[in-house]
Amino acid sequence: MASGAYGSREGLTARPAASSSSSEISLQIDPITADLDDHILGLRGQVRKLRGVVQEIQTEAKYQNDFISQLQMTLTKAQAGVKNNMRRINKKIIQNGSNHLFHVILFALGCFFLVYLVSKFSRR
Repeated sequence: MASGAYGSREGLTARPAASSSSSEISLQIDPITADLDDHILGLRGQVRKLRGVVQEIQTEAKYQNDFISQLQMTLTKAQAGVKNNMRRINKKIIQNGSNHLFHVILFALGCFFLVYLVSKFSRR
């Protein structure tokens, strides 16, 4: 049963307010057909369950935020370590760069000479 713009449940009926300019709604409860106490207790139980769910969600969100913060700190430390190691490697390359290049060229020549000797002796 609906009255006006507001719907009502069985046991609740809308009653016109004293002044029509007021935005308040007055409800009249019919005690014969209303099982509102049971309904209110059921709603309170649902609210308690929802509060428990909300608390679990908050706990999980805090745990996830802490975990993400730890990961960010670890990543920042790893980036700093990589950056420092790259600096050290670059310094070593600059200091020993020509020496390193000389060793690479010498190794390549040794490999070519070894291949030449193997091919020379394998023909016989």
